[in-house]
Amino acid sequence: MSATAWGWLVLLFPLAGSILIALSYRRTSWRTAGIIGTAAIGLAFVCGIFALVNLLGEDPSTRHHASSLWEYASVASLHIELGIYDDPLSVFMVLVVTGVSTLIHLYSFGYMQSDEGYHRFFSYLNFFVFSMLLLVLAGNFVLLIVGWAFVGFASYALISFWYRRTTATRAGMKAFVINVVGDIGLTLAAFLIFQQLHTFKYTEVFAKAPEAFHTNSWTVTAICLLLLVGAFAKSAQLPFHTWLPDAMEGPTPVSSLIHAATMVTAGVYLIARTHVLFVLAPTAADISAFIGLATLLVAASIALVMTDLKRAIAYSTMSQIGYMIVGVSIGAYSAGMFHLMTHAFFKALLFMAAGSIISAMANEQNIDKMSGFGKAMRFTSVTMLCGGLALAAFPFTSGFFSKDEILAYASARGGMYLIFTILGYFGALLTAIYTFRLIFRVLGAAPCAEAQHLIDTGHVVHAHEPTNPKTGEVEDTDVGFPGADHHIAEQSPPMKLAMGILAFLALFAGFIQVPGVDKAVTNFLNPVFADSPLASIEPSTTASWVGLLIGGLISVAGIGIAYYLYVASPETPRRLQERFSAVHTFLYNKWYFDEAIDILIVRPALAIGRFANNVFERFVIDNGITGGGEEVVGKAGQVVRGFQNGIVRTYGLFLIAGAVGLALYFLIQQS
Repeated sequence: MSATAWGWLVLLFPLAGSILIALSYRRTSWRTAGIIGTAAIGLAFVCGIFALVNLLGEDPSTRHHASSLWEYASVASLHIELGIYDDPLSVFMVLVVTGVSTLIHLYSFGYMQSDEGYHRFFSYLNFFVFSMLLLVLAGNFVLLIVGWAFVGFASYALISFWYRRTTATRAGMKAFVINVVGDIGLTLAAFLIFQQLHTFKYTEVFAKAPEAFHTNSWTVTAICLLLLVGAFAKSAQLPFHTWLPDAMEGPTPVSSLIHAATMVTAGVYLIARTHVLFVLAPTAADISAFIGLATLLVAASIALVMTDLKRAIAYSTMSQIGYMIVGVSIGAYSAGMFHLMTHAFFKALLFMAAGSIISAMANEQNIDKMSGFGKAMRFTSVTMLCGGLALAAFPFTSGFFSKDEILAYASARGGMYLIFTILGYFGALLTAIYTFRLIFRVLGAAPCAEAQHLIDTGHVVHAHEPTNPKTGEVEDTDVGFPGADHHIAEQSPPMKLAMGILAFLALFAGFIQVPGVDKAVTNFLNPVFADSPLASIEPSTTASWVGLLIGGLISVAGIGIAYYLYVASPETPRRLQERFSAVHTFLYNKWYFDEAIDILIVRPALAIGRFANNVFERFVIDNGITGGGEEVVGKAGQVVRGFQNGIVRTYGLFLIAGAVGLALYFLIQQS
């Protein structure tokens, strides 16, 4: 079979799984639904491996194949095909998405057992993965937009999964609205591309673009800026990032899926896929890189003070996506995609470990109330430590190799791009501090009551009255609310298996790309980016290892600072908070982005809506157009009805008057 045939099967299995689970929910057990959902994504991963094998068996210059099932629309010069595009970049994304998603499904199989919406959850989860795969396999901008929109809808359904929680439904709607703004940007970019190049197909767009546009022309710059609107909304970059922390209202596996393998990586993929356009619009590419840099620093600073465990990890995701955006924007394409892969491993693992701990805490998420789980939950603690080391770029973990490769490229490019290296290392220091702030506080110190109960009895505490961790409101455990209890990894073999595999990958996956030893990711992706002059820039092996040495020292220093603050001298953070209370308040309130958006956008939009409803709609539309027209027609009808008296001579008089009127009209016209 060809690579494209395997590509179609990659799309088929998750879609079939979603539909099958949805249609059979009354006839199948929760276990069957979980097996179908997990197997569907696992089979998609297997098909992705076969597609990879097919591509590796070909000459690098020919590793790109388009396939179309049928022509969806054909009008004049407009031709839209239902087609996919298999090349190293799309296959790379398929393997990351399906591989990590399979493990998240396996984790969910154990974690969500007590939830009444189990079938619905796995159907949504399968559809989410299908949507992401459609996005990365799309062969034209129209199908890309379809996948882009499907991902937005699926994220809304999963974030709002516990739909009787007001906080969850609001978070889902917020994510949906912000992503729709991104959809608009992407759609307008596609219209401009078609207007200028008369095609939506990737192969034709990228072939024609260098001839149709000159560097930094307003059209190609506008196209790229609109693409960035879509990318930043989906990947939670400034100023479209505020939906991501609120997305933690969904179940923990959803947080893991959105943050690790799907959705937030879509923007990184989009910039990499359209790199031909960004090479022609270096101004837009630089804007993208600087926004990515700002995002990674802003998010890291917020994570330093966040007390909600899942939201702290969410801000970490924002920060790491910032590194990827910087990478693919400045020309470090393979490095950015390499970090995308390693980040998927350790971030999925961190969310899984967080979910296990939150379950042991009876759904409490405040780290101020957690401690001592290093003794109470050995397996969860070890895997969380593995994920934390990789996130902090500790020497020889996966994050150590992938993150520093981006910074080494920025240094090799030189000039103003050195700022990305310098501030990138500063962001790495903050990353190590906030990561081990969580680890030392949650895993270390004397066990809290819940951890001690687990040590003494071997069972987790079950809250008598389940509450919303954000508002404290008492909740039911019926459909639309969380189940009575979620499971911990120590007592669930599927959860342990998923977390164990990810822990191994978080520690050792980086060894496939070691400077001076191997370049597996770069070599595989090179044919995709060979047309970019930026791809030829490559730091020397010596420079790369010097960068790794600096990064390793920064990681160790950050962990040391965290150890001093939260283990050796635990009173110091409190004193610092009191001394710099204004800074702490500023960071704790997330730089007041939500408040600024509320004042500048939400309130004016609501005011315009109220004016339109109360003034324009009521007086102009209802009374003037709709009501006024109705009144005119009614009055005219009354007049006409008055002449309908049934007397023949009256009708004859009107007939003669009409004939005379017509005769006079023609006489006047002739004169």
